[in-house]
Amino acid sequence: MNLLGDLEISGSALTAERQRAEVLASNLANAQTTRTAKGGPYQRQLVVFGTRQAGQGRFAGVLSDISDRYAQGVGVVRVTPDPTPPVQRYEPGHPDADSQGYVAYPSINPIEEMVNLMGAARSYDLNVAALQATKNMISQSLEILS
Repeated sequence: MNLLGDLEISGSALTAERQRAEVLASNLANAQTTRTAKGGPYQRQLVVFGTRQAGQGRFAGVLSDISDRYAQGVGVVRVTPDPTPPVQRYEPGHPDADSQGYVAYPSINPIEEMVNLMGAARSYDLNVAALQATKNMISQSLEILS
C-alpha cells in the first residue's frame, strides 16, 4: 500500500468518527426532549459505518498500483433511528402528558452515550496518531531521496 493511500484511509476514519461524535452529542443533548417538530419524543440516532473504496479519482488513486486499488476506507453509510420504544414516566402535570398522565421520554441512557462518545474520541485520537506516523514516514522518505 502506498503512503498517500494510508493518509486517505486515516482521513476517512477521522471524518466518520467526527460524524459519529456529532450524532452521539445530539443524542445526549436531547435525552430529555419530549416533543419534536415531528411529534413525540426525540428518537435516539445510531451511526452505521461501512467500507468505501479508497483513492477513487484522487491524487493517491492516480499513483496507486493494482494492489492498492483494493484498499478500503471507512465512511458513514447511514444514520438510522433507534427502534427502541420511548420510556413512559408518570408525570400528570407535564404539558406533554397523555390522558393517563404518562410522558414519553427518549430511550437514551446518558452513561451509554458517554461511553460511546469516549470510544469515538479515542478512535479519533488513534487515527490522528496513524496519520502523524504516516506523515513522518513520508518526510523521512523525502529526506532519504534528497
